[in-house]
Amino acid sequence: MHTDRTSTTRFAVPVDAALRAAGWQPGRWDIKQAEIWADTLREHTSPAGHRHAVFPAAVEAWAEFGSLHLTPTGPGRQIAPATLHLDPLHGLHMARTLADLGRALDTDVSPLGAEPDTQTILAIDTEGRIYALDHTGDWYLGPTIDQALTGLISGTEPVRLTAG
Repeated sequence: MHTDRTSTTRFAVPVDAALRAAGWQPGRWDIKQAEIWADTLREHTSPAGHRHAVFPAAVEAWAEFGSLHLTPTGPGRQIAPATLHLDPLHGLHMARTLADLGRALDTDVSPLGAEPDTQTILAIDTEGRIYALDHTGDWYLGPTIDQALTGLISGTEPVRLTAG
């Protein structure tokens, strides 16, 4: 059934509704805030000397979706929909963990936000792919932020990343 998607919206209707309720709209672009986050992350060094990677895909995601608090309504398809806060500073003290994930994936990874209820950290790589890191492991949420947000808001089960 294709009735939940129209040509006027980039997202399925329930996802679009959740994003708009959080303050997103097409064309949203807060590059000033994205640059503040980029500077904060670049300037941070962990006690062990780990640094954050900052790259265009991350800055673009922060500019469009940064600061949003997403609280989905209704049940999820496979799992409970995620409550999200798209603020990369949730990952400020995760430089080593994100660097380790980046090494495993052979790319750079930057923080994107969090699921505050579960302490899950969301991350983005240089290609714009989205990941979640929690106490149970690392998860692949999709090749784009649009697909990742759609999955998180609609409660689609993510794919577990396995080593090697």
